[in-house]
Parts: sequence; C-alpha cells; structure tokens
Amino acid sequence: MQLYYSPTSPFSRKVRVVLRELGLEKQISEILIDPWTDDALRAHNPLSKVPTLILEDGMAVFESAVICDYLDQLARSTGNAHGVIPQEGVPRLNALKWQGLADGMMTATGRLFADSKRDESDRSQFVMERQTQAIQSGIDAILDGLPQLRTEDPHLGTYSVLVGLYYIDFRWPDRRFDIPVRVRDWMAIMSERESFAETVFHLMPTQ
Repeated sequence: MQLYYSPTSPFSRKVRVVLRELGLEKQISEILIDPWTDDALRAHNPLSKVPTLILEDGMAVFESAVICDYLDQLARSTGNAHGVIPQEGVPRLNALKWQGLADGMMTATGRLFADSKRDESDRSQFVMERQTQAIQSGIDAILDGLPQLRTEDPHLGTYSVLVGLYYIDFRWPDRRFDIPVRVRDWMAIMSERESFAETVFHLMPTQ
C-alpha cells in the first residue's frame, strides 16, 4: 500500500500518526508529494488532495477520517493493535467528536493562513475574523475537555486534537493564538510519543 502525503498537511500528519500508533507503518510506503504541482496524485484522487491511500488492489481512499477508519479496522483484523477508535457507545462518539473539532480547526487554520498571504484588497475581513474565532473557540473547548483527552488512554480524537494544535503553531509561530499553559503541558507530554516525533511539520524540500 502507498500513502501520498505532504509534510505541511495536518490531515496527512494525522494519518501518519495513526499509522504508527497502530503499528502499520512498515506495511505502507509513504510518498511525499506536492499536491499543488504533481499531477501523479490526480490520477488516483480526482480532488488531488492529501492524504490519499492506495490499497493493494489499486483502490484509492481519501479524506483523513475515512483513511483512519480503514486503518483502524485493518489493524484490528490482523490482531496487531487494539485500535484507535472505540467500537461503540459514548467512547466511540467522544473520539469522533474530538476528531471533528480538530479537523474543523485544521481547516480554519489553513484557510486563515492562505488568506493572510493574499493582497489586502483580496481578503475578506469577515471571513478571516470568522476563521480566527473558530480556531480560538476550538482551543477553549479543548481546555474544557482535557479530562476526555487523557494521555494514558489516547484515541483518534486525542491524536487529532494534538495535530491540530501543533498545526496552529506551525502556521503561526509568533503564537498569535492563546493556547493556555495547561494545554501546552498536555501537548508536551503527548508529543513525546514516537508517532509525533517522526511526523513533525516542515516545509517541502527545495529542488
């Protein structure tokens, strides 16, 4: 199997973290790609977006939540891991809820960063303020929900939230957003995991 990814994509990093947490990283070749310039990706994914997972039979799977669900089921079927998505009830809903919040924050962060690079005349101040509010409100919700994101029993939502927070730092290294000390302490503990140390955000290498 092959995974197309970009080192600046938070959705790619989420999948790459899950790969490692499930012990599947040796079964899947990770292919670094620039989705903006490489036409090879569009041959598999009509949206030309990362991450895109190519299965052994050639089927392409895209959207990070779908890929993570597939990987979770794959790991369970082979007995290699207990999975990162609880299978039923409130625990499952909780993990998916936090993934949803984190994905929304990642999208808002990416859009705000892109808008900030536009000429001022091309920006929508209303849209930028809305994205900013979504990001900060998400951070506030994470602070309130830390008891559900326990470091000793992480799940897909936990990993997604951590990726989302580090994506904010990656795009706004000047600490434009207020991430409370309690959340920073939690991030520091979680980031010691090998899955995060091996998937640090970075810019595409220059040719």
